[in-house]
Amino acid sequence: MNRRSFLTVTALTAMAEAGELHLGSITVRSGEPAPTMEPELDQPPLIPAPADPAQWGAFRAELTAWRTRMRRHLDYDDSLYRRPEFGWVPSSFACCFVMMCDQAFYDRAGGRYMIDSFLDEGFHRHGGYDSIVLWHAYPRIGLDDRNQFDFYREAPGGIPGLGRVVAACHRRNVKVYLNYNPWDTGTRREGRSDLESLIELLRRLDADGIFLDTLNRGAADFRSRLDAVRPGLVLESELALPVENVHDHHLSWAQWFGDSEVPGVLRNKWFERRHMQHQIQRWDVDHTEELHTAWMNGSGMLVWENVFGTWVGWNPRDCSILRAMLPIQRRYAALFCGEGWTPLVPTAHRGVHASLWEGDGLRLWTLVNRADEAVTGTLLSVPPLPGERYFDLIAGREIAPPGDEVTTVVLKGDLAARGIGAFLAGPSQSLGTDLDAFLKAQRETHQRRVWITTFPTRPTLPVSTPSPPPAPCPQAPPGMASISAWRGTLITEFRIRECGFLGDETDRAMVASRLHQPGRLQQEVSLAAYAMDLTPVTNSDYALFLKESGYRPVHPENFLKHWKDRTVPAGLEEHPVVWVDLEDARAYARWTGKRLPTGEEWQFAAQGNDGRVYPWGDSMEADRCNAGGNGGTTPVTRYPNGRSPFGCYDLCGNTWEWTETEHSDGRTRFCFIRGGSFFQAAGSDWYLDGGPRPAAFAVKMLLAWPGLDRCATVGFRCAVSLGG
Repeated sequence: MNRRSFLTVTALTAMAEAGELHLGSITVRSGEPAPTMEPELDQPPLIPAPADPAQWGAFRAELTAWRTRMRRHLDYDDSLYRRPEFGWVPSSFACCFVMMCDQAFYDRAGGRYMIDSFLDEGFHRHGGYDSIVLWHAYPRIGLDDRNQFDFYREAPGGIPGLGRVVAACHRRNVKVYLNYNPWDTGTRREGRSDLESLIELLRRLDADGIFLDTLNRGAADFRSRLDAVRPGLVLESELALPVENVHDHHLSWAQWFGDSEVPGVLRNKWFERRHMQHQIQRWDVDHTEELHTAWMNGSGMLVWENVFGTWVGWNPRDCSILRAMLPIQRRYAALFCGEGWTPLVPTAHRGVHASLWEGDGLRLWTLVNRADEAVTGTLLSVPPLPGERYFDLIAGREIAPPGDEVTTVVLKGDLAARGIGAFLAGPSQSLGTDLDAFLKAQRETHQRRVWITTFPTRPTLPVSTPSPPPAPCPQAPPGMASISAWRGTLITEFRIRECGFLGDETDRAMVASRLHQPGRLQQEVSLAAYAMDLTPVTNSDYALFLKESGYRPVHPENFLKHWKDRTVPAGLEEHPVVWVDLEDARAYARWTGKRLPTGEEWQFAAQGNDGRVYPWGDSMEADRCNAGGNGGTTPVTRYPNGRSPFGCYDLCGNTWEWTETEHSDGRTRFCFIRGGSFFQAAGSDWYLDGGPRPAAFAVKMLLAWPGLDRCATVGFRCAVSLGG
């Protein structure tokens, strides 16, 4: 999840423009023969191209020489690519990164996955997906001790439910990858290796491979263990895959591979044409550089709009480009993974660049327009071959044949600003009997194009509770602290995480530039008089509620998981109730005639008029709260010296607490939790914040479904409005 790879192509490009091309430590000067030194393994993952067309011939020659030397140096074995069970890889051009809590993927209200509608929408907007990554745990993991594998096991429907998801994807010819987080070492251990747990999940779910989060390669035994499960399982790395591992990693991300102005060449794709790379720059709202790189290299794209809970949607122009690309890539996948690739063939316009793909009696040119202005008219001039016909594959039309005895065929068309083009040439016998139908579909796709580059925002709005709030009380009920009306500036603190915080456009810029750094939200707040429970709701309180109300959650998974037969374990009666989700807490509050406090009410009750850092003062004192030394929850009145200015217990440590702050942008639901807890997952910045937290600190908790939203570390207390 890194994770920008700060590959700098500027210096390399400048050298190429000066007449020197550097590939690692190998230098080629214009007009000089290629050196014979042994190749190095640390080549840049995207080899920048020289800006001067006069250098392109030398560039191609050195690329070819490097590939030959590297294959010899590595004694390259391509046997895994020749195995028929991996034949699907070279045509797996579009991969979608799926947050399993995405409201378009899982219908919480209906309790069902929406695979067909999700894939239908992906086809309509992006041209369809060939594979998906089922992302599960981060950024939620670390709230309690559940590990990454638990998040799959406890997904809606459990393992059988996820198995049906995979089967539904397979019916649509979509492959499914499970995710592996190697940094997850601070949660519950399984008593066996991570790989063994992954293998078990792959077997049970019939998934198609593993996405290697934060890794540039898998461990040495990953490949052999996958082969033992069943043929055709793949590994796809997030970080730049070393070329020496291309032989047993069929796919890799091309994440933040900054391209040169003249499109460069993907190192691993050039080395092994059947290797699939997926371009991704996940915080960018202009994807044309990635699309151009993929188009010029015969490679793929990662579609990722719900970035761990932050919306980074694709604009209509980029969707239009991808919709036009994908059918061509899939139909002519054999060309794009074959040996007949010539990068940077001449074009008729500066800023327009083309690759040539040859094989099976066909020639195919992929073109990109780097300029911000449209280009029209002659784009390529190519030598004719006997019996060839010519087609504009983007517009979906045949081009008038050249006259007799011509020495050059002029290919004309239109390239939109930052757009793409494609021409096909070949004799009738090589074109396929279904070409007319293909061209018709391309025309229809072309007619749908929308060249709008505006970032598609999704407003984040509060989610209304299902019933009206209770009427105000004339005075604070017993067991509650009375808090007078207050107006002032409230500063909320948080850690900048990839799920964002505010749920608006500022999240994207903030996360991209200041990940893991402290954040602050300052707002003017006006609070009416209210009362808040002196203590969190206890297990005994909740037991009485169940007895008298008969409450049964619609989805009972993990409900009061620490109880046995709906009975409070001995000794835990006065501990805060946990393993309840937001709706379980709301149900209790309604039963008592109360409600949950807002985030602002909770914070003010914890820090008081003087804005103290902790409920008791301005410095952390571990003996005033449950800071984790007990290994679990403690009685709610255990720390009287840790009370807030209004007398409230346990507003720091012991458990996080739900607040009435549920929001949604239509794709991600979330709620802010407060106070910290006794548990803290150690060892990685990717874990959700844990341990006791200051009064102003808030965590944005993504809401998935009740089985996962119920946690060992989240409880609640209630509030009422005062007045009347």
